[in-house]
Amino acid sequence: MKPFQPVEIEKHWGEVWEKEKTFKVDLKTAKNPYYNLMMFPYPSGEGLHVGHVYAFGGADTFGHFMKMKGHDVFEPMGFDSFGIHSENYAIKVGKHPKKLIEETTKYFKEEQLQKLGALFDWDHSVTTSDTQYYRWTQWIFVQLFKAGLAVRKKAAVDWCPSCKTVLADEQVVAGKCERCGTSVIQKELEQWFFKITDYAQKLLDNLETIDWSETTKTMQKNWIGRSQGAEINFPVSGSEDYIKIFTTRADTVFGATFMVIAPEHPILDQIVSKDYKEKVSRYISEAKNKSEVERTAQKSGIFTGAYAVNPFNKKKIPIYTADYVLGSYGTGAIMAVPAHDQRDYEFAKKYDLAIVEVISGGVLNKKAWEGDGVLVNSGEFNGLGVEEAKKKLSEYIEENKIGSKTVNFHLRDWLISRQRYWGPPIPMIYCKNCASQDLSWFTREEAKGKLKDQGKREACNSQMSGWYPVVESELPVVLPELEDYQPKGAGVSPLSTVPEFLSVKCPSCGEEAKRETDVSDTFLDSAWYFLRYPSVGQDSETASPFNQSLSKKWLPPDMYIGGNEHAVLHLLYSRFITMALHDLGYLDFEEPYKKFRAHALITYKGAKMSKSRGNVVNPNEYLTSYGADTLKMYLLFIGPYDQGGDFSDRAIAGMFRFLQRVWTLTMEIKESSAVEGPEIKKQLHKLIKEVGEDLDQLKFNTSIAHLMEFINFAYKNKSGLSLDTLKYFVVVLAPFAPFLSEELWHELGEKGSVHLQAWPKFEPSLVEETRVSVVVQVNGKYRDKIEVEKDLSEEEVGRLVLDREKIKSYTDGKHIEKTIYVKNRLFNLVVS
Repeated sequence: MKPFQPVEIEKHWGEVWEKEKTFKVDLKTAKNPYYNLMMFPYPSGEGLHVGHVYAFGGADTFGHFMKMKGHDVFEPMGFDSFGIHSENYAIKVGKHPKKLIEETTKYFKEEQLQKLGALFDWDHSVTTSDTQYYRWTQWIFVQLFKAGLAVRKKAAVDWCPSCKTVLADEQVVAGKCERCGTSVIQKELEQWFFKITDYAQKLLDNLETIDWSETTKTMQKNWIGRSQGAEINFPVSGSEDYIKIFTTRADTVFGATFMVIAPEHPILDQIVSKDYKEKVSRYISEAKNKSEVERTAQKSGIFTGAYAVNPFNKKKIPIYTADYVLGSYGTGAIMAVPAHDQRDYEFAKKYDLAIVEVISGGVLNKKAWEGDGVLVNSGEFNGLGVEEAKKKLSEYIEENKIGSKTVNFHLRDWLISRQRYWGPPIPMIYCKNCASQDLSWFTREEAKGKLKDQGKREACNSQMSGWYPVVESELPVVLPELEDYQPKGAGVSPLSTVPEFLSVKCPSCGEEAKRETDVSDTFLDSAWYFLRYPSVGQDSETASPFNQSLSKKWLPPDMYIGGNEHAVLHLLYSRFITMALHDLGYLDFEEPYKKFRAHALITYKGAKMSKSRGNVVNPNEYLTSYGADTLKMYLLFIGPYDQGGDFSDRAIAGMFRFLQRVWTLTMEIKESSAVEGPEIKKQLHKLIKEVGEDLDQLKFNTSIAHLMEFINFAYKNKSGLSLDTLKYFVVVLAPFAPFLSEELWHELGEKGSVHLQAWPKFEPSLVEETRVSVVVQVNGKYRDKIEVEKDLSEEEVGRLVLDREKIKSYTDGKHIEKTIYVKNRLFNLVVS
């Protein structure tokens, strides 16, 4: 018998498919397009780990299935090669990032990805650090700037001392850098931001209609964080200034006994009394050097010497600054109601501040009362319930011009600047001459054609004096190849040390000007890559990144499969970029993917794989010992795709033995002239139905279980296993084990590729169940389960139930008062 040699089989068919372009789709002539997308990897380490094989393997299995269902499947793959991930790895190994990426992308592609038997279209690949790609990343930045969605402003930002760059709000997890795990600190810097907050409501509303995994939608909904409430203006005593706060609890306003403002709040300089300036200044400096977690965990603060006036009861209340209030959240100030907020309660106890009950129901000697009740000590609003009071007080606030009803969002503008080297230079120019004349790009006539919202342009104009985008025909702004590319710290970009890069003529007045030296966040690179894939190689036909006819035909992707760890990073950003490009007229859709499904993680020894834990599993040794088919099928079998599982070196051998059994059975049967038996035929059609239904729902583990069940049955019924039956089985196996299936297809005498076959149809009459499982209960409690003929009468089922030994122990010597039968599902005995 011919031996099973998976590695040789996979090498052979990989070469054949490449030569014959078996999986190649002509994007222009395809009749039934289906865009199957998966998240492209960072080529920043030693290579892919088995978690990548799990992610790509599941998505590609689905792609193979859709191809067999008659679709022209476009499945591109590329590399997210810019950014901190790649740069830090380059620093670690002592290579220039450009040279490193050339090596790693070649290795990822040729030594790993091309060995998976996937439908990858390498003719439409993107690498984000290629100039022909980041030319268009810069172009997108320019379009957002023109639309008033890219702005430069001074703000307190999160700074990673290790990575030596600022981070977006979403890149800070529990106060630590999501990349390196270092505690972040606050710095006040002038940075570029994308105004994603302009789209907060739309991003939230669309979650109700898009076809995405519910877990992903919930994570985005929570991150956007819409709060309905009121803004209230608290006058500063003895001043014309006032402090604006946002609250969702207008019902507690009479209980506001002090105010707290963030250390970075701009009003501090104006209101701090002379006697407190030195202490407050020292406190602010200390607070800004703490991480967000440290700040919010502590309840330290300092009195400013100033007072505000509670506009409802006209009482003077002290103003504190405290590190637990952050300038980036809400208005950067809060009214403190210690009787009904535990954080405020602890602060009030620490600094001996007044605690006034305004919601009845609690005992305030140990903690705040945060429950329900009616208003007390609240003037004319006494006796109202909490919800009614919120409504009445919000109306009162607007009627008396104390503030306004409003909506607040947790979502913050996307901080796009990075003080690193390895990224697309931000395509902006600053002209000191134009700034001195208060001139900006937004004052020029050419701005008017593209912008839909004059208000946005005018709002930006006051902040953007002297800033101009690079002329589009001069893009890309090429990243110079620096010897010393390492981060400098203190908000200084490596590009600022390169005079020839820095110096440029102003696009407006022609005087000497300076380029922006920050690069953009790598999440901008990945926020639009899926839009670019179909148009790769088409730049001669378009003045934008998108070939119009190809984009209309292929976009948006039909299916996107990826990890939930990017729910509020990549996935949220890609929604924003797509919406903005839609509003600017470049796309005819506003959501990036027709369907998104989240996969879970593969763990090793119970923990998420990471280099720091030393538990990353390299797939190479398994690819060379067991083959790609075995590795992929094992990973997809160890648990539901949306729940994942734990990798085991020993368990993978079980999947290898299964495929070996398939091989052995085929070698035995291919010389047989057996006629298909009725039971085998029935099992085959049941298999086709079950696997097809499971694949539609990405239930790979149960699909593989069905394949195993069929082979077990086939071994026991070889006499009824015909050549044609086995061919159908090989077709059903093909999406899971593309190499082995192709080899078996030809071993069974067929020509062409198994992957060009149509997904087989099942005969409904053969898959109709004739037996069902009925749950047996006694007095409503589960006691047994029996298998019976479908649609059996209550009397017949009852006889079978009472004959069961398990049931007799519950009925012997007892009176059966009645029976309850739910046909084909449940039989309940009521006994006394």
